[in-house]
Amino acid sequence: MVKIRLQRQGKKKAPFYHIVVADSRCPRDGKIIEQLGTYDPMTDPATIVLDKEKVEKWIKNGAKPTDTVKALIEKANA
Repeated sequence: MVKIRLQRQGKKKAPFYHIVVADSRCPRDGKIIEQLGTYDPMTDPATIVLDKEKVEKWIKNGAKPTDTVKALIEKANA
């Protein structure tokens, strides 16, 4: 099963995330299929950069976003 999820980057106590498409069996920071955007929770307000066309394409093809990513997509569209 393919999922749209967060991949953690950055230093200790300074997280930065890539929003990626990955196989659900791979580890969190393991092999990815495609990068769709970034999420930086350390800025005020948090910065969300998404390629909406790619996100829609992957969801249409059956990729399931995690709860956190689903909330980020809704926040980015608002």
